[in-house]
Amino acid sequence: MALLDPKDWCALRGGPAAALEPATGEALAELTLAAPADVADAAVAAAAAQRDWARRPYAERAAVLRRAGDLVHRHAGEIGEWLVREAGSVRGKAEFEIRTAAEECYEAAALAHRPLGQVLPSGAPRLSYTTRVPAGVVAVITPFNVPLVLAVRSVAPALALGNAVLLKPDPRTAVCGGHVLAAVFAEAGLPAGLLHVLPGGADAGRALVEDPRVRVVSFTGSTAAGRSVGALAARHLKRAHLELGGNSAFLVLPDADLDAAMSSAAWASFFHQGQVCMTAGRHLVPASLYDEYVARLAAKADALTVGDPFRAQVHLGPVIDRGQLGRIDALVRESAAAGVRIAAGGTHEELFYRPTVLADAGPDATGPGSVGASPAYREEVFGPVAPVRAFRTLDEAVALANESSYGLALGIVTRDAARALELADRIPTGLLHINDQTVNDEPVAAFGGLADSGTGSRFGGEANLDAFTETRWTTVRATPAAYPF
Repeated sequence: MALLDPKDWCALRGGPAAALEPATGEALAELTLAAPADVADAAVAAAAAQRDWARRPYAERAAVLRRAGDLVHRHAGEIGEWLVREAGSVRGKAEFEIRTAAEECYEAAALAHRPLGQVLPSGAPRLSYTTRVPAGVVAVITPFNVPLVLAVRSVAPALALGNAVLLKPDPRTAVCGGHVLAAVFAEAGLPAGLLHVLPGGADAGRALVEDPRVRVVSFTGSTAAGRSVGALAARHLKRAHLELGGNSAFLVLPDADLDAAMSSAAWASFFHQGQVCMTAGRHLVPASLYDEYVARLAAKADALTVGDPFRAQVHLGPVIDRGQLGRIDALVRESAAAGVRIAAGGTHEELFYRPTVLADAGPDATGPGSVGASPAYREEVFGPVAPVRAFRTLDEAVALANESSYGLALGIVTRDAARALELADRIPTGLLHINDQTVNDEPVAAFGGLADSGTGSRFGGEANLDAFTETRWTTVRATPAAYPF
């Protein structure tokens, strides 16, 4: 039996839209977008449904989450096809999303069983304790790149902890990032009114953040958009958990085994066409290994296949749309004009951008019009581009790793893990992977970045308790307290 029914996607008032396949431009389905009035209606319904849901036994909430995880596996074929066609995912990436989405549901089910608080010492003759209570209505705003996982990692724990959710997926992946989850949770037995899917533009996003019934905002997206969301949430005295962009460093130490490192190096920059916040945007390599590293990474890039992931076995699919393609290509062209050497790639056909290696990409670029570090090295590209920069000392490597305003992920490759840990202590990031690449995530681990990459580790494991509940302090006396007046 099919999971999805397109008739369910046309009940909103924000105007018609189409679910498009980036590889071909084909319209896969018709849908409608959410208007601010839809957000208000959904918030009213969610607030009403949430009160009963929060009173349900924890075992009942957990059972819904477990069934949802099972259903993700059961409908893997249908969900995977949407991830491949609508999001441009290669099949391996789609399988990763499905597996992780199910694990997120199972992990969230366990949250419902966690202790609710603590008994505290008190200087007065009373029982003193804290309890965690649901935040209420949670707004979840997600991007196009890993649409299923980046939605379910907030939706599932928020529901498990007794909240209702208003989910605004990116309109470019409204089906695999939104309607799939609505269908899964409906089949899993989630009561009506607790999960609303509201794909839309900036007006819908603003309405979500401003609605007085929404108490917590979970946002994943660009740093620029995250600043706006954070400022708007602060104006309305709401918590906003912001998981934003990155320009992560992949640091290769002089003792590294390049034979072992190249797979991680290529995956770090080229996985899902580089459209991942944790992508390695700066490969920092010792001068003694630099030429060999560039040559090997370029050869690796040249050997990768790029094409339609639904109709062929390929390593990279299309980027999401022409706007993203234009940004990627402009950064590469501007970097080449600044003196960077394109060692591999730098070309595209339609939305299929070749994996690209940029040599001499750091602050020493001296070509015509150079103004320091090349744009593709300095900025988040969000495309399959690997800028490579040489360093001569470990102190210089640390300085280069720290010069970015982002602080999301760091990968270090070395034969000496202890030295890697010492260096990492000097490079603040939210995520650290030694002898691995930067694109890693697990439902049990707290995920988040520092500085321009967001507001810290807010998603995953026990961090979800802080994200989606409030803490209440309670005291109980046997008799009324007496005071001086």
